Amino acid sequence: MTWETVDVAAERPYQVLVGRGAPALLPQFLEDVARVAILYPPSLQSWVPELTAGLESEVLTIEVPDSEAAKTPAVLAQCWDRLAEAGFTRSDAIVGFGGGTTTDLAGFVAATWLRGVRYVALPTTLLGMVDAAVGGKTGVNLTAGKNLAGVFYEPYTVVCDLGYLSTLPIDDLRAGMGEVLKCGFIADPRILDAFAEDPASALQAGSDLQWELIRRAITVKAKVVSADLRERTSSGGDIGREILNYGHTFGHAVEQHEQYRRRHGEAVSIGMVFAAEVAHRLGMIDDDLLGRHREVLRTAGLPVSYPGEDWASLRAAMSLDKKTRGTTLRLVLLTGLGRATIVADAAEEVLADSYNALVEA
Repeated sequence: MTWETVDVAAERPYQVLVGRGAPALLPQFLEDVARVAILYPPSLQSWVPELTAGLESEVLTIEVPDSEAAKTPAVLAQCWDRLAEAGFTRSDAIVGFGGGTTTDLAGFVAATWLRGVRYVALPTTLLGMVDAAVGGKTGVNLTAGKNLAGVFYEPYTVVCDLGYLSTLPIDDLRAGMGEVLKCGFIADPRILDAFAEDPASALQAGSDLQWELIRRAITVKAKVVSADLRERTSSGGDIGREILNYGHTFGHAVEQHEQYRRRHGEAVSIGMVFAAEVAHRLGMIDDDLLGRHREVLRTAGLPVSYPGEDWASLRAAMSLDKKTRGTTLRLVLLTGLGRATIVADAAEEVLADSYNALVEA
């Protein structure tokens, strides 16, 4: 399989490459650096020797915790200490090898070490390939909320090796498909149609259809971040990068409420249904589009309801969303398939009623 590319024409243009055979490709992006630090989770330890075998640089391996446990200030400080002990300079590089939490952390390490060194993202999960590794967002979580500390820092390149997807359990593939389908709702309806035509193939690791959906989702994100890297404040229909946060305001609240035990794509699925319920109550979308959210996400094996345990805590967590300005809660909502807008200060009863609809689903 040949490598295909998607260009990201942001402040520092780079390419996202999708194909197979990352170990053979990686050296060309690191041939002029003296040292390379590979950040990876324990589950990928056995893959690291093959990945680094062709590198001529001195290699420092840094194992970081799995999932959201990697994205903490404590782990970030440990990574800085390892780089300091190894004498890393500005001529060296960082590689994030793993899922979205690993690449989020690795990008933040690269952005902050000596105010910035080369960073190569090598996502190994579907979610990482279509979301976390593309777009230049890096960060860690705080007790108060998700991704509250971070910087925008563009990678040197992103290498998506489809071969790694075969190592994932089906629940991880389903969760990653949540972000793919999000791109269908906000920008590329063909994603939804193609998925509906053959859901089983779409969820089969490395299938031709899955590759098409990955390429389309990456293209959606690349186009958005090329026009708005730093997520300027949107207003009404004049919406920039914030469109990518569709489903994330409530989704992030769910993740925080569950102490990050739920997969990100699952939380975003719930968040998209919540956003659709709000938009429907505001007269912005019709019954068909509301129903399509539930239908396509349920077909992907993703959750479309949420237990009615603690609306007050979830609502408070939503106020910490990065789109909030002052005390104004701002939601990304659809006005139609492939069309989004920002709605500020939706009535509290509308929000509560939309939550209750999730509980009753």
